[in-house]
Amino acid sequence: MPRSNRPRPSRASRARGGASASEEHDELDLSKALFGYKRQESKRDGLWNVQPVSATGALKSYVCPGCGLDVAPGTAHVVAWRADGLMGETDDLSQRRHWHSHCWKIA
Repeated sequence: MPRSNRPRPSRASRARGGASASEEHDELDLSKALFGYKRQESKRDGLWNVQPVSATGALKSYVCPGCGLDVAPGTAHVVAWRADGLMGETDDLSQRRHWHSHCWKIA
């Protein structure tokens, strides 16, 4: 039988029964791949939080505020909300909107 090049868990890790650091890292990377990285962008009207949504994570239909057309389920897009709103973070989150990626870039 050919030799496996896959790293084996250490004895200490097996004794603990927990996941190794590489398994936790793989799970974290998968989560970020599916849901994207939240980042802040500066536009003419202020600072915005922007989070990409992958096609597999897009389960509902939304209306894009940029073009007024539907963002269909299964379409990769971005969610944006104010990062510098005057009424607080809770109000900013309630005002988040789903944009087509192209519409957000040209807005």
